[in-house]
Amino acid sequence: MSSQPSQPQSPQPSRPKLWLTGASGFLGWYVAEATQAQWDVVGTYHRHAVTLPGIVSRALDLTDAIALRRFFSDLKPAAVIHTAALSQPNRCQENPVLSRAINVTASIQLADLCAEAGIPFVFTSSDQVFDGKHAPYRETDSVSPLNLYGEHKAEAEAEILRRHPQAAVCRMALMYGAAPTATNFLQTFLTQIGQGKTLQLFTDEFRTPLSGRDAAAGLLLALEKTQGLLHLAGGDRLSRYEMGKTMVDVFNLPAASIQPSRQADMPLPAPRPPDVSADIGLARSLGFAPHPFRSELENLKQSGAFSALQITTTGLTQKLRNPK
Repeated sequence: MSSQPSQPQSPQPSRPKLWLTGASGFLGWYVAEATQAQWDVVGTYHRHAVTLPGIVSRALDLTDAIALRRFFSDLKPAAVIHTAALSQPNRCQENPVLSRAINVTASIQLADLCAEAGIPFVFTSSDQVFDGKHAPYRETDSVSPLNLYGEHKAEAEAEILRRHPQAAVCRMALMYGAAPTATNFLQTFLTQIGQGKTLQLFTDEFRTPLSGRDAAAGLLLALEKTQGLLHLAGGDRLSRYEMGKTMVDVFNLPAASIQPSRQADMPLPAPRPPDVSADIGLARSLGFAPHPFRSELENLKQSGAFSALQITTTGLTQKLRNPK
């Protein structure tokens, strides 16, 4: 019996190409996860090589203007999400030249390239562009940064929107989660308590913490639906100490592991605004729906996301690996 000739398979439709900077960072990992279903993602990193399933990763120094333009020309992306940054305020304060090169100059060049090509550009800014005296902050509020990181982000925002008015500039809140490529305050918190340390947490510094997966979802909304400024933050206004109490409760940690303290009593290299909680009404109108802080912590715990952390406190490793 003769077999029927096989039918030629129709070619898979090509997907648009997305360039993701900062792919080895905390936010980059979550964005890479969220974009793979709709985009062919090419992620770039500086020194920390990263292997992310489903995306191509390449090393690139964003402060090398010639290499940056050449990479863009060769890649021909359909859109760019720019998450790469020198994002530690203290480090920026102590390294102003490097901070400007990464946070301002490279960001503006990327915006120029996207404007020339007529493609979307999403820039991740920060709630640190505000002085913390008039929260909650809306997109229409004037910037007034206290530290160099905030100054450089504010400068980049203004210049990016001047050169590429169709760009989306997303001011990101304090983020947390379990990205395996980079640490954040939640991972640091669990590790330090696991080492038997008692943490001093501020009662007078307020933020609207945002999970990594919600941050990535917000950036995709910005890419698809908006231009100009957009605040992406969680819905809970919490002090550092309140965050700590919630983390202690969710992860069944000793209450004595944290102690209240005041930011005002602790000198830091970079001044910190006391309250940069964000108004996210505009983002919500686009469909942004961040998870509450406590419920997202519970989701992370149940997922076993922190099972690989080296925790030494008696019984804590078992609790994290086998949540009840």
